[in-house]
Amino acid sequence: MNKDRHHKIIEKILTARVYDVAIESPLDSAKSLSKRFDNNIFLKREDLQAVFSFKLRGAFNCMFQLTEEQKQLGVVAASAGNHAQGVAIAGQKLGIKTTIVMPKITPEIKVKGVRSYGGNAVLTGNTFDDAYAHAMELSEKEGMIFIHPFDDLDVIAGQGTIGMELLRQHPDPIDIVFVCVGGGGLLSGIASYIKYLSPSTKVIGVEHEEAPSMTEAVKKGEIIELESIGTFADGAAVRKVGDITFDIVNNLVDEMITVNTDETCAAIKDVFEDTRTMLEPAGALGVAGLKKYVEKHQIKDQQLIAISSGANINFDRLRHVAERAEIGEKREVIFGVTIPERHNSFRDFCQALGDRSITEFNYRYSDNNEAQVFTGIKVNDGDNEKQIIMQELQQQGYNVIDLTDNELAKVHLRFMVGGHAQNINDERLYRFSFPEKPGALLHFLTSMRGIWNISLFHYRNHGSDFGRVLVGMQVASENYQKFTQFLDDLGYEYWDETDNPAYQSFLR
Repeated sequence: MNKDRHHKIIEKILTARVYDVAIESPLDSAKSLSKRFDNNIFLKREDLQAVFSFKLRGAFNCMFQLTEEQKQLGVVAASAGNHAQGVAIAGQKLGIKTTIVMPKITPEIKVKGVRSYGGNAVLTGNTFDDAYAHAMELSEKEGMIFIHPFDDLDVIAGQGTIGMELLRQHPDPIDIVFVCVGGGGLLSGIASYIKYLSPSTKVIGVEHEEAPSMTEAVKKGEIIELESIGTFADGAAVRKVGDITFDIVNNLVDEMITVNTDETCAAIKDVFEDTRTMLEPAGALGVAGLKKYVEKHQIKDQQLIAISSGANINFDRLRHVAERAEIGEKREVIFGVTIPERHNSFRDFCQALGDRSITEFNYRYSDNNEAQVFTGIKVNDGDNEKQIIMQELQQQGYNVIDLTDNELAKVHLRFMVGGHAQNINDERLYRFSFPEKPGALLHFLTSMRGIWNISLFHYRNHGSDFGRVLVGMQVASENYQKFTQFLDDLGYEYWDETDNPAYQSFLR
């Protein structure tokens, strides 16, 4: 990025109009996190904005810059949530008619938020790409101005006012700022301002590992479009970053890192314990990235800031977050353990664990000789203690499988009842992911069309925009090629779990 463009962005940030709708969000000390990680950690509380997200800054600044003629035409936007609410509240404040196209899978809390600010929420398609295409069609047909969620200099400048506030609120040198990344608007704005005035401050972008569009683009030196993305952190799930945002990030940002679902859930819990606020997954990415970076590089006594970027979380997602937080915090480990099928074997197993707390114990009779148990154990020292427990159990004759990082075990197996199937031949196991909407599960089952016999099935609603199903199907080896073609034709994302040790131990 050349100096002229950088100067232009700084000028736009300094003159950005955001405080008609936004507050100067506080920079709060995260006392518990600071103590645990031996650093001075602060949270930039963008979750306290009127729409519980930073997005209203960029949306308002962009819409404020429109000419009177453009304002009369109205605006249209495509969004899966927070940008939509930002556009709606900006339209209400500026007297501009707003139409926001949202995927049908958008969390209800965000749809209601748009409508509460007078926005016309149009639900169409199952992905952001579907919504974007329809929004562009409306813009062309009806002449409405399209407000881009991230790849626009005025939007970037609006988000960049957060960087301006940070340097004012923390006048002492800041070592690192951690920023969540979707399309890159927030990261671009903050990096532009901070690197201009405090070039020694590191700026690190954080993405969920299921949607690393900026990470991959920076790694390859060019914009790429991901074939598929996961949407646990739906507010940051973008297949392709913007031209402007990529240019800025590629030139100014020090590093990109990714975090997983467990790490994100643990970060949500951490922020709750410090602030009593429940962030949405995308809103907690900065905190998750901060923790991961500190542990990896063993840094101490530094001034670290994470952007708490949003708190629009559906209540029914809290169950899933709570289930995964302990593992993400490395306070729980999950094992598959083979114990003798005899009286008092569970007591003996508990005695082998000593005074450690068992968080979960799932068992079903299988045969007269051995039993497979699925167990969770509370730990205090993460991976180190996990290895010690495994060694202690193995020394006492137990066969142990580590399932702590096994997605099949965490999403499906721990909630299933039953045991080993008898007389089931040629069974293969698959995980599927499909857009979660009314009738989605029925549509999935209808798509199976009864061609292959289903021998196992597990589905559990996680309050997410994607459903997760585990299916066992009987497929003879001579039909395997035809079967794989059938799976490809279904159009759902899937994973073959037939060789997964969790399946082999508990369900095969």
